[in-house]
Amino acid sequence: MKLVFSKKSSQIEGGIFNILNDKKKELLNKGMKVYNFSIGTPDFQPAPHIMEAMQDACKDPQNYKYAIDDKPELVQAMADYYKNRFGVTLAEDEIMTVYGSQEGMTHLGWAICDPGDLVLVPNPGYPIFSIGPMFCDAEIYEYPIYPEDNYMLKFENIPEEIAKRAKMIVVSYPLNPVCAVADDKFYEELIAFAKKYNIIVLHDNAYADIVYGGRVGKSFLEYEGAKEVGIEFYSLSKTYNMTGMRISFTVGNAQIISQFKKVRSQIDYGIFPAIQKAAVAALTGPQDMVKEQCAEYERRNQALCGGLRKIGWNVPDSQGSMFVWAPIPENFTSSEKFVLELMEKSGVIVVPGTAFGSLGEGYVRFALVYPVEEIEKAVQAIADSGILK
Repeated sequence: MKLVFSKKSSQIEGGIFNILNDKKKELLNKGMKVYNFSIGTPDFQPAPHIMEAMQDACKDPQNYKYAIDDKPELVQAMADYYKNRFGVTLAEDEIMTVYGSQEGMTHLGWAICDPGDLVLVPNPGYPIFSIGPMFCDAEIYEYPIYPEDNYMLKFENIPEEIAKRAKMIVVSYPLNPVCAVADDKFYEELIAFAKKYNIIVLHDNAYADIVYGGRVGKSFLEYEGAKEVGIEFYSLSKTYNMTGMRISFTVGNAQIISQFKKVRSQIDYGIFPAIQKAAVAALTGPQDMVKEQCAEYERRNQALCGGLRKIGWNVPDSQGSMFVWAPIPENFTSSEKFVLELMEKSGVIVVPGTAFGSLGEGYVRFALVYPVEEIEKAVQAIADSGILK
């Protein structure tokens, strides 16, 4: 029997990630020390009070039934959190949960996009920004962002005919993979642009709590008019190290939230109540660990970038997120070839920038998932490998 799969699925390629995984196994089998900076999974533990809330809730048999709706205490916890953290007032109908921001972005298109609708996404950018709308047969326009502009979108560079056709724009700062942080002026221009062309804004705010240099991460919804034009995803994964629990919030425009809830009601029975309890504990509990964790990420950022600069690899410090975006050494022209040679010679695994779009060529992404001591060892392994000579 010949199996025939969908055209959509054929557009999704494992590509370089499969190659990296196979190469990693090969190096481990050789007994080589491997430093895997490719996957953005925090190595920190959730705070004890979060795990205890989850454990206690798991002991209640009633929590193993369909959840159906978000629990009132969770909705209230999120409303209180956004008020305290960002100064943003959220009504009950402006809040909903999803199984992580990635799932939310994948399915949001079903509520917004018809086949042929145009969605604006960043290049470089996180792959799901494009893949989600693509599943809805939307047309993708990749707006270019450049290092000389601090990877900020220049709205005047979007052609008028594209802006008029656009149904939705995806924006995310701090942006994975390029680690840039937006300023007030950018968000004000974004909202004005969205109003002018009647475009829905989706802001992914996964790294609001990992911002460096004494700055404070902000919410898109802090800016006047934001709720009129869009929504924001706020994830507990990286802030509270709850990646495996899969819970994120969609907040903002009530009409979009309502439509999105209706769509998801056909594919979802609600977040496991024990996870909701853990989320309440995270949002209402002590927040000291969030700031301490951000400071540790900043130390790692400085250890990696500063260490690489000392051995002759000119890598700028990250502005935010748990990643570092590094231009490849001058003696290389291909990100993918550099990544494979780096693995072979040093055991250090990173992601080629091409995994995040065509404008990612010439760069690689590190995830800050090792303590400073291990980062220093990885830097030394790169130095010893001779790849920079």
